Amino acid sequence: MILGAWTPLQWLALVEHELLLFAGVFFLVGSIDELAIDFAWVWLRLTGRARTLRIRRENHCRAALAGSAALIIPAWHEERILATTIAHALATWPQPELRLYAGCYRNDVGTAEAIAAGARGDPRVRLVVHDRDGPTTKADCLNRLYAAMEADERRCGVRFRMVLVHDAEDMVDPAALSLIDAAMARADFVQLPVLPEPQPESRWIGSHYCEEFAEAHGKSMVVRGLLGAALPAAGVGCAFARELIGAIAETMDGSGPFSVESLTEDYELGLKIKAAGGTAWFLRARGEDGRLVATRAFFPPTLPQAVRQKARWVHGIALQGWDRLGWSGGVVESWMRLRDRRGPLTALVLFAAYVLLALAAALSFAEWLGFGRPWEPSGLLLVLVWANLASFLWRAAMRFAFTAREYGWPEGVRAVLRLPFANVIAIMAGRRALVAYVKTLLGTRPRWEKTHHHAHPADFQTGPASA
Repeated sequence: MILGAWTPLQWLALVEHELLLFAGVFFLVGSIDELAIDFAWVWLRLTGRARTLRIRRENHCRAALAGSAALIIPAWHEERILATTIAHALATWPQPELRLYAGCYRNDVGTAEAIAAGARGDPRVRLVVHDRDGPTTKADCLNRLYAAMEADERRCGVRFRMVLVHDAEDMVDPAALSLIDAAMARADFVQLPVLPEPQPESRWIGSHYCEEFAEAHGKSMVVRGLLGAALPAAGVGCAFARELIGAIAETMDGSGPFSVESLTEDYELGLKIKAAGGTAWFLRARGEDGRLVATRAFFPPTLPQAVRQKARWVHGIALQGWDRLGWSGGVVESWMRLRDRRGPLTALVLFAAYVLLALAAALSFAEWLGFGRPWEPSGLLLVLVWANLASFLWRAAMRFAFTAREYGWPEGVRAVLRLPFANVIAIMAGRRALVAYVKTLLGTRPRWEKTHHHAHPADFQTGPASA
């Protein structure tokens, strides 16, 4: 048949066929990748290497620390929740060895006032005002806090044992500080799980982070650490040995240990720990109440905020990470970095899949009207479709299982139902990240596209995790 003589229906059928091949092949490749992680996790569980520690919370909530600890919290326009974050952290972690450094910019008076209000006169708190207008990058704010910590060390003649990092919206766990302190005896970097809090007023956007972190921090990060790959820092609930982070800072031309040109400086620092010969531990522990020792927070509840946040992750991890960190390391390390950098491709494949669904619906409707179907799938295409369907059902089951473990079965069901929403956010974030990355290639300096928060989980919860 001559191409110019094709009908519009035949052209649509051709596009449908090519999209089916494209999406089907890449979905299958992604499925094989995820299955490899699943099988590795099952094997590590069966062999006892991926155990979750069991603790008695009362033994950790107020235990003395082996040395002094600096907790640094960068902030930009967080006057609504930062006072609660600081007050909760101070009450939850009463250890006198703790110093809390909270940073803001000179043009952000509201956040400075919130820090003072949250401190309530506690001498362990240091208000650090950046001598620049904000926002710069989060790493720049973190480096200012690090410099203030170093100044205190010189003034007092005592060096901190570890440096902890949290965000302005975090709710810390009472047992976390003592657990991290003990873990630092055998690791240079310790990362606790992050558990986003479900949001009844944002079931389909804000709560979709629940299943993503439940699976990532219940399985993927566990496998990554135990296979010996570099462990990326989440930027919250993480601690670094003072000596090693100081050594990394010395390689950064005096700016501090955090990469000011990166939008995901926490991710980079975690990988630098491995490159510097440090050891990392993804620490999972449960109390006798069954609750995971984790950092909890409300994540962005609206579509624009969620897209902005995830675009920053894709931009920093996938696109900047390729440029800045390359592919150093062995086979396992390269595999993990490839997984980290699949965000833009995932967005493209998901977009193709949704276009394919729309075309399939249109062609089915045309067939129902009597126009006939221009083509029929071959045996190989049918195998591809059924393989992807089986993979989707497996992925949905895994997502349900990990989410239900932490949040209960109703949230597990919602996790499966939220898959289309998560996919749309991923598509939009991928496009936004690519545009932002191109702008940086043209000379635009990266900025801290901060997601502002309006609620804190400590205001809504009672019990062990909220002190």
